[in-house]
Amino acid sequence: MNFNAGEKMNKDILEKLKQLTLEELDILHGKNEIDKKLYMSSLASVIDSKKLLDSGKLIEVRTHTRYIHFPKHTHNYVEVVYMCEGHTEHIINGDKVILNQGELLFLNQNATQEILPAGGNDIAVNFIILPEFFDQSLKMIGEEENMVRDFIIGCLRSIDCNIGYLHFKVADVLPIQNLVENLIWTLTNKQQNKRSINQVTMGLLFLQLMNHTDKVNAGKKHFEHELMLTVFRFIDEHYKDGELSSLAEELHFDLYWLSRTIKKLTGRNYTELVQTKRLNQAAFLLNNTSMPVSDVGYAVGYDNLSYFHRIFKARHGISPKQFRKPK
Repeated sequence: MNFNAGEKMNKDILEKLKQLTLEELDILHGKNEIDKKLYMSSLASVIDSKKLLDSGKLIEVRTHTRYIHFPKHTHNYVEVVYMCEGHTEHIINGDKVILNQGELLFLNQNATQEILPAGGNDIAVNFIILPEFFDQSLKMIGEEENMVRDFIIGCLRSIDCNIGYLHFKVADVLPIQNLVENLIWTLTNKQQNKRSINQVTMGLLFLQLMNHTDKVNAGKKHFEHELMLTVFRFIDEHYKDGELSSLAEELHFDLYWLSRTIKKLTGRNYTELVQTKRLNQAAFLLNNTSMPVSDVGYAVGYDNLSYFHRIFKARHGISPKQFRKPK
């Protein structure tokens, strides 16, 4: 099932996805617009998950309809588009987005999307996902707090988030390609424990995507949100000893500008964000390992253990020892 980065996906899967659908046959025989009854429950331009998901399902996959312009629409679910071969052109909230082979496009329910006609060899698949599917996926990969994950999921799930899409240019990341292909294969074939497999695979996909936030684009108007993904990833990876000055130097930004921007976007300064990450990590270690409390304090970056005890209690209301669940 695996393939090398830059190569086409599994030949058998690709040939299956290339097969003409009944809708595409109608288009090739002269139909000049989509059949809205296949997608929408009313005249409103909202694609309805109930039209695309069988009752009780949280996720489904379907091939993108080729040869025709798909007019402006929104969704009442989270949509993920994966480009198996070729490319597609999207207009999302006014931004032109070209999705190339191996790339992923996540759209939340706020996104207004328009899709230009795709050719016969432009093979894309759409994942139709109800928001609660992500809850189960994340539970199955662990409860550890992660700022990048929470930010991405928040953007996708919240109807109030002003980010309409996240475009991951990850064609060269082999594990991501394999995970998406596994999702497609599982969803298009009858297999036992399909839901559990898909939820774990989606969780693993998010773990991989969180390592590649340098390859994400959130649109012309959302540079600051892309910056925060970078900041959160830096904190997740360097919360024990990472200095803001190091990040500013790495990004070639003025230190004081970066500090002010973080405060403006999050309401907290860099030190407070690091503190939150350290205490969340300490809570995770206390409940999921047998490390002594003192070792937990050192592991998350506190050399002064009395200070660690004091701020942990201020955060959780009880001491680290009391916080630990009995085994």
